[in-house]
Amino acid sequence: MPVELSCKSEYAILALLELANNYQSGEPLQIRQIAAQQNIPDRYLEQLLATLRRGGIVKSQRGSKGGYLLTREPVRITLFEVVACLEGLDKVQKPQQELQPRTVDSAVVREIWEEACQAVNSVLQNYTLADICEKRNSRRQLDIMYYI
Repeated sequence: MPVELSCKSEYAILALLELANNYQSGEPLQIRQIAAQQNIPDRYLEQLLATLRRGGIVKSQRGSKGGYLLTREPVRITLFEVVACLEGLDKVQKPQQELQPRTVDSAVVREIWEEACQAVNSVLQNYTLADICEKRNSRRQLDIMYYI
C-alpha cells in the first residue's frame, strides 16, 4: 500500500499556504478568498478549516472583517501536525498491527513497513508551512526566469 497524499490533506495544505502567505499582514482571510485562490470548493474548505481550528492550527475571527488566521507563525507549524490533525495520528504514525506477527517473514515485512512510515513522518516533521512558502516562491522565480 503506497503512501498517498489525500485530497483532504492536499487542500488543507494549500489553504494553509494562503494563510501563511498572508500571516504577516495580521488580516484574516475569508473562505471564499482562499477557495478562489487555490481552486478549492467553498463547502469542503469550510469543513477542513473547522477541523484545523479544532486542532489548534487556525483560528476564526467573526464579523465583517472576519475570516481565518494561523494560530502561530508558519515556521512553527509542521506538515506532520497538519496531516495528523486531518487524518488522525494513528494513520500517520504506524501501520495497523496485530499483537504478534504470525511468521518470521511477516515480522520482517512489518519492520520494513514501520521504517518506511518513520521516514515519512520524519520528512513531514522537517517541513513547515514557511518552508513550503519558500519553495513555492523559489519555483515561481524560476518559472518567471524561464519565460523571459
